[in-house]
Amino acid sequence: MDKRILGIIIPILVIIIASLLFISPSSENTTQKNNENIGLVINSPFSSVSLQQIDEIFTDASSTGIGRSNVYLFWNIIEPVEGEFDWSQSDIIMGLNEKNNHKVTLYFSIINGATLGPFPNWIGKPTLNGINEDELVNTLDNILSRYHIVDSMIIAGETESQFRYKEQFIPVYQELFSNVYDRIKEKHPDVKFGNSFALHQVINKNLKDIVNELAIGDFVAFSYAPTDNVNEINKTPEESMSELNQIFEIIPNKKIAFFEISWSTSDFVNGDFISQQDFIEKLFNFYSQNESEIEFLTWYRYIDQEIDSCVTKNQKIGDQTITVGGGSSMGTSEHVIERLNQYNCNAGIVTIDQNYKSGWNEFKTQIQMLN
Repeated sequence: MDKRILGIIIPILVIIIASLLFISPSSENTTQKNNENIGLVINSPFSSVSLQQIDEIFTDASSTGIGRSNVYLFWNIIEPVEGEFDWSQSDIIMGLNEKNNHKVTLYFSIINGATLGPFPNWIGKPTLNGINEDELVNTLDNILSRYHIVDSMIIAGETESQFRYKEQFIPVYQELFSNVYDRIKEKHPDVKFGNSFALHQVINKNLKDIVNELAIGDFVAFSYAPTDNVNEINKTPEESMSELNQIFEIIPNKKIAFFEISWSTSDFVNGDFISQQDFIEKLFNFYSQNESEIEFLTWYRYIDQEIDSCVTKNQKIGDQTITVGGGSSMGTSEHVIERLNQYNCNAGIVTIDQNYKSGWNEFKTQIQMLN
């Protein structure tokens, strides 16, 4: 998975359009039955996209029957100056989600894999001990008060990577999370909170103990890719189902969620269209068998992207820079990063030239069967 940061500057005209999108959702999709438990990370294939194009992308992605998407909103973008919030970029994406009848899983990055933040300049670069609880609660409260379509929030992604060599800081984060959870729940009792872990990393690196210690909140979220430590696919769809079933051994008494789950079609990392389709079919069978234990399931991602754009990625919509993808951390060598790029950039169920893969048809069919 990869770091993504939401955008910067929006002209007045675009802000007005975005505000209209947010305040007055279209009635185009009101007759479509959306499954709020099934989501899709909606992204653009290119680094620059018009507002009309991203609107069309959301409409197309929503035609699958999804009722959920992820929004990746970071503190340095939403509150660049203490107490002064910039809603321009998030209003567009939240407006498009509302227009298409999506609930939103919000990723707000306090822990981002092996790193913290990103934080705004006025906060600096705090350690876990240095994160101000009052400031964090105030910011989250402002976000949730503005965007009522957010029904779940993750403030730590690939959490196992943060504490792999820093287990002594787990109690610090437990206290921060619990205090923030209690205070936010007072004002927003219907919003559910959890931390996210990369299941493949937890299994590959034997980090189950960290997950157990941080299985706090309303649910425990997982990302999953069927890869080894260098980001190459090294499992069959059947073997991947066996790994997914391990979740219930690791977390026996709490609901789990799939924050980002994927299968790449890049032959560079041993993927292809048929194996992705097969994985999607088996994934939905797994979901159907365990639906009562699963908070939500979100597929990563809608469409392929230009190669080398999927580890650190900023997109442009009109004259603004914005990102509508998601994820957490990077590898530590050129070899690993190259494969991460290839994997992520080809994890869509639509090709970069906007042709549907067999996985798209499978994804859409499976949602219709659930509905």
